[in-house]
Formats: sequence, C-alpha cells, structure tokens
Amino acid sequence: MSERENIVRLVKTAVKALEEKKASDITVIDISGVSTVADFFIIASAENIRQTAALCDNTEEALYKAGFPCRQVEGKAAANWILMDYNDVIIHIFDKENRAFYDIERVWRDGKTITDIEALS
Repeated sequence: MSERENIVRLVKTAVKALEEKKASDITVIDISGVSTVADFFIIASAENIRQTAALCDNTEEALYKAGFPCRQVEGKAAANWILMDYNDVIIHIFDKENRAFYDIERVWRDGKTITDIEALS
C-alpha cells in the first residue's frame, strides 16, 4: 500500500468514527498542495463538551485499531477544541462556538475541500 493510500485510509476511518458518534458538519480539506504541516485537515463539530470528548475517544480508538496511533492530542481537558495529530492528518473537533470563532475553513481556503469522501483516492 502506498503512503497516499494509507493516508486516505486514515482519513476515511476517522470520518466514519466521527459519523458514528454523530459529529456534525464534518469537513475534509486536502492541504497537501498548500502546506507542509499535513496532507489533510478533518474538521468536525459537536453539540457540547461531552460529545467533543466522545468524538475524540471514538476516533482515537478506531484509528488505533486500524493501525494509526495518535502522535498527540491537545485540548481534551477543556474539550471546546480538540486537536488530534496523526502526522499527515490533523483532526479538529470543535464545539460550535469555537468552530465559528476560529473558522479554520476560511484560513485554509486555498486547500481543496473534499465533498465525496468515498471517491477520495
């Protein structure tokens, strides 16, 4: 499996895990052409801090079981913005207020928003 195929598998696994716990407004942005920080950002919203933490836990467990250990998690204590670092993929889980405030989609608008995650290759 190529590195790109492995990264795409990570993205799809993460999105599925977020969907399982009812994350809202999941956005995947391919930033590989505009940044060396990562290849993809996944951004999701939660209704409250309990859901934010549950989204993080479920995603981390699903990715670990798929062979993708998390490099670092930031913000879990406050749970209003959790950042999960998987090297080539960065997952942002926000409460709705902080997502609107930080507006990462606007900051990374030069990236390519992926509208069909199943077609991603």
